[in-house]
Amino acid sequence: MNKWMLIGMVFLGAAVLEGSARDRMSIQVREGQLREQPSFLGRVVAGVEYGDRVTVQETRGPWKRVEAREAEGWIHESALTRKRIVLEAGDEDVGPAAARDEIALAGRGFTEDVEREYRNQHQELNFSRVDRMEREGGLMVEEIVRFLREGGLEGGAE
Repeated sequence: MNKWMLIGMVFLGAAVLEGSARDRMSIQVREGQLREQPSFLGRVVAGVEYGDRVTVQETRGPWKRVEAREAEGWIHESALTRKRIVLEAGDEDVGPAAARDEIALAGRGFTEDVEREYRNQHQELNFSRVDRMEREGGLMVEEIVRFLREGGLEGGAE
């Protein structure tokens, strides 16, 4: 193999890797949030909507750093699909694959059934703060991190 063929193969390989790292995907939830860090506790930097196309810039575990609508941020892969979503005038409303809260729970492997079973197995625990957070929503990140630390769940804040 001559030197020029080898150089050409290196550049071709680099182009293929670059193309796969920058996949085009669609948002498959009604509303999604781009975050500053790859974490559900990261500050929200922008919103995306069902059908929006995004370009994947980087992947860290189940999180993708994407570029969308002149914004950039991290979003959980459960909010994305490789399928191109096309909404045409006159079509019936197309519902999202999952609601935002379902995605947040699914990203952690946590469902209503899992919560119910956990509560039944740990009746000695006081879930009043968790219930209040679910009811009231809109908690500050610092409050959530403090809750995780006090409960010995610090790994969940990452």
